Amino acid sequence: MLEKKLSVARGNTRADLVLKNANVINVFTETIERLDVAICGDTIVGLGDYTGDREIDCTGKYVAPGFIDGHIHLESSMLKPVEFAKAVLAHGTTAVITDPHEITNVCGISGLEYMLRASEDLPLDVYFMLPSCVPATAFDENGAVLKAAELEGFYEQERVLGLAEVMDYTGTIQGDGDLLRKINYAKQQNRVVDGHAPGVLGKQACAYIAAGIQSDHECSDLEEAKEKYSRGQWIMIREGSAAKNLNALMGLFQAPFHQRSMLVTDDKHPYDLLEAGHLDGILRQAIENGVDPCIAIKMVTLNPATYFQLRNTGAVAPGYKADILILSGLTDLRVERVIKNGTIAAEAGQVCPMAEPEPDQDILDRVYHSFHCKELTPADFMVKLDKEPVQPDSLRVIQLLEGEILTKELILPLEEDEPGALVEEDLLKLAVIERHHNTGHIGIGFIHGYGLKQGAIASSVAHDSHNIIAVGTNDGDLAAAANCIRQMQGGWVIVRDGEILAKLPLPIAGLMSELDAQTLASEVRGLQAVARKLGVKEGIDPFLTLAFVSLPVIPELRLITTGLFNVGAQRLVPLIL
Repeated sequence: MLEKKLSVARGNTRADLVLKNANVINVFTETIERLDVAICGDTIVGLGDYTGDREIDCTGKYVAPGFIDGHIHLESSMLKPVEFAKAVLAHGTTAVITDPHEITNVCGISGLEYMLRASEDLPLDVYFMLPSCVPATAFDENGAVLKAAELEGFYEQERVLGLAEVMDYTGTIQGDGDLLRKINYAKQQNRVVDGHAPGVLGKQACAYIAAGIQSDHECSDLEEAKEKYSRGQWIMIREGSAAKNLNALMGLFQAPFHQRSMLVTDDKHPYDLLEAGHLDGILRQAIENGVDPCIAIKMVTLNPATYFQLRNTGAVAPGYKADILILSGLTDLRVERVIKNGTIAAEAGQVCPMAEPEPDQDILDRVYHSFHCKELTPADFMVKLDKEPVQPDSLRVIQLLEGEILTKELILPLEEDEPGALVEEDLLKLAVIERHHNTGHIGIGFIHGYGLKQGAIASSVAHDSHNIIAVGTNDGDLAAAANCIRQMQGGWVIVRDGEILAKLPLPIAGLMSELDAQTLASEVRGLQAVARKLGVKEGIDPFLTLAFVSLPVIPELRLITTGLFNVGAQRLVPLIL
C-alpha cells in the first residue's frame, strides 16, 4: 500500500479520490492555496495537479482539515455515543477528546468501559482523557471513587491520550498524594494532563502548572488567559451551551497567543448542536468577529492535534489522515461534505449509516440501574432550625448570575421561624438528594434569580456527582419531582400541584437518552417551554443552569448533599446565620 501511495504522490498512478481545483486551507502557513488534493486509501498523498478514479470538482469551494474538539464531556450532550457521532459529523467534527468524568462519577470503571465500548469503531474518532477527580472533591457524595491504580491500566488503550482536567486545583497545589500519582503516571507515559483552575493566578498558578498541568479551559478573563499562556499552558477557549468565553477571549486570536490556543465546547446540548452547530458554529462566530478564517480553523485542527500528540492529523498535507471537509465558503462556513479516512461520511447535512457498538451486558446493567435511594416525602424537604443559643436572623442564599455558571453568596433577612420559598421575591427552595448509596442525605438551601413561580423542577444531571437536584415553590412538588426522577432511573421533570407536566427519561446513568438528536432536541425544547410558562427567566436555562448549582469546584456558593459549600474556602457553611 505504501508503494502505491508513493506512486500516486509522484503522479505515476491515479489516485483513489481527487478534490479538484480546491482552495486549500494551509494551517501551517495560515494561507490559502488553489490546487488538487490527491487521496489514496485513508491518506492524503499529494497536493498539486492530480487525476483520480473519482474526482470531485471543488471550484469555488474551500477544503479544510476535519475539526477536532479538544475538550468535551460527551455525556453532556445527553446523547449516547453513536447518536452524538451522527449529530456532529455532519458539522465537520471528525474527532473529539472526551473526559467521561460525568458517567464515571455515577458508575465508576463501568462507566468508563461503557463509553470506550459504545464509541468504538465509529466514523467519529473518540479519544479519551482519564477522569482525574472522581469525586470532584472529598466533600461530595458520588457513585464511585477512582484511585490512581485503577486508571493506570487504561493507558494501554490506543484511544487514551492522557489525564483529564484536574479540577481539584487546591489538592494539586497542596500536594495531594493520590492526585500527584495520577499526574506523574500520565507524564511517565508521555501523555498530556489537562487543567481546570478558574481564577488561580500568581504563585498558586505556578505551583499548579509545576505539578504538570499543561492546559486550562476555565479562563473567562483575557488577562487570566494571557498570564497562564505566558507560564507555558495551552489555552482552550470554551464556547459551549453553559459557559461562553469566546467574546471575552478574542484577544487570544492575535499573535502569539493563537499558536497555543484552541477552540473547545466543554458541554454542548442537543438543541445547540442542531441549531448553532458544533465547532463550525464557534468558527462562524469568531469569523464574524473579524478573526482570520485560516487562524480560526488552525485552532480546531492543527493546534489540538499538536497538543494531544495526534500524529499525521489536523492538516491537509501529504502523509496526513484523509479527514477532510469541503466548505461552501469561509464567511458562512457551511460544511458541504465530510471525508473521513478517505471515504465520504456526510454529505449535504446527511450522515452515512453507521453501526452501533454494543457494550457487554454486565456493563449495561450497571449503567442502566444507577439509582439507590428511598422514596421521598414533603417532610424530607423541611429546614431544621436550631434556635439555641442564638435566635437566627439571616439566610445564606445562592445568587444566580445570568449567562454564567458562577454564583454569588447572598445574605437575606430571615423573617419566619421555618424558612420557605417566597415566590414574589424569587426566593426558591433548593434540594440535592444523594442517590448512589441510599445514605438519606439531603442538602437543603435557597436560590435567587431562577424565576420559577409555580411547582418544582428536578434533574439527575447535577455536576459532577449527579445526585438528584430539585428547585421548587413548595415541599410537596419537590418530593413529587424527585420521586419521578427516581422512578425513571434518571431524567428531567416538571411538576405542578403534584401533577407531572413534562418529563424526559435519561436512563443511561441518569445522564443520557436513547433518542436521536432531532427527537431529543424537540423533547428538550418542550420542557424548556413548560418551564418558561411557570416563570423561569429568559436568561436562565431551566435545566442547564440547575445542573451546575451543585458543582463544588466553581465559585462561589454551591449546594451538595450535605449542605451549602463555599468553594473558595473549601468548606461547608451554615444555611442559617
